[in-house]
Amino acid sequence: MKKALVLTNGMYQSSDAKTAHGLVRSSELFFIAGIIDHAETANKDAGEVLDGKHRNIPIYVNLTTALKWVPDANTLIIGVATVGGKLPADMLVIIKSAIANGLSIVNGLHDYLNDHPDLVALAKQNNITLTDIRKPKKREDLHFFTGDIFNIKTPIVAVIGMDCAMGKRTTARMLMQACAKENIKAEMIYTGQTGWLQGSKYGFVFDSTLNDFVSGELENAILTCYKEVSPDIIFLEGQSALRNPSGPCGLELLISGNAKYVVLLFAPKRVYFDNEEHWGKIPSVESEIAIIEQFGSKVIALAMNTEGCTYEEAIAIQASMQSTLHIPVLLPIQEGVAPLIPVLKSLLQ
Repeated sequence: MKKALVLTNGMYQSSDAKTAHGLVRSSELFFIAGIIDHAETANKDAGEVLDGKHRNIPIYVNLTTALKWVPDANTLIIGVATVGGKLPADMLVIIKSAIANGLSIVNGLHDYLNDHPDLVALAKQNNITLTDIRKPKKREDLHFFTGDIFNIKTPIVAVIGMDCAMGKRTTARMLMQACAKENIKAEMIYTGQTGWLQGSKYGFVFDSTLNDFVSGELENAILTCYKEVSPDIIFLEGQSALRNPSGPCGLELLISGNAKYVVLLFAPKRVYFDNEEHWGKIPSVESEIAIIEQFGSKVIALAMNTEGCTYEEAIAIQASMQSTLHIPVLLPIQEGVAPLIPVLKSLLQ
């Protein structure tokens, strides 16, 4: 595993740093040795700042301090997902310094490092690599939809959300890990850059794939996973939301990915898509379930993003919705996802 520092540069406590948050929680591809943020979070544990769980990952005030304490780090990961995928100017300065100090750079933004001639020249001079995860595949490497997905009998569960940055990937990984504890062989198909960074083997980067091939790439990832490891159950990581106007997404997982089951994430205190009032209000959970059912899939559980809620409020909402909708309502961060295991086991029978 490569020893990596993760750059958030003042955004660690925002939803823009969801890539960093995922890496703090777990990665099989990189050993996360520290976060580079700012003075407000410096000298704290990244896990405790994130969700109250100590993970022995320090937050450093800048690159110089980070390299003083982690001199054997060999990689810098861009740990944010900015609007439009643009590399912030202040980060470019830090990236150049990291390259000069011999760190390879891994970037999940749409602003590709390899499109910056000065960075390419500097990387060559220092004998390091620049990796752009979101760089589109070549046309000859893309797959078109075949329909072979409909021959798979393995249950496929889509983990989708009512909005962006709700915890879809985290919940999917937690479900996979909970299954492993019960000797259920589960796999997750990643659809974003963070899933790749965390070491998921099967998947593709949805929003850098040419539209004609999204269905085929999704199908191919599922088929490859099915053929190579024969899992008992497959989870699909959702992106954006069915009705988020900035990037409506999710029906592909139900239709092309043949996901007949859904775990739906919602945030009861979030009113507007991406917290942007002019983008419109997030519709009701009940209306989202109705749409999903119209496409032939079944919502088997809700998972709550409790941002803005006290624990007492979250528990009350959980009890109310379970009583009304008659399905499990998970609190993944507070209580884990084990309560869904009996439902998942029933899908295997």
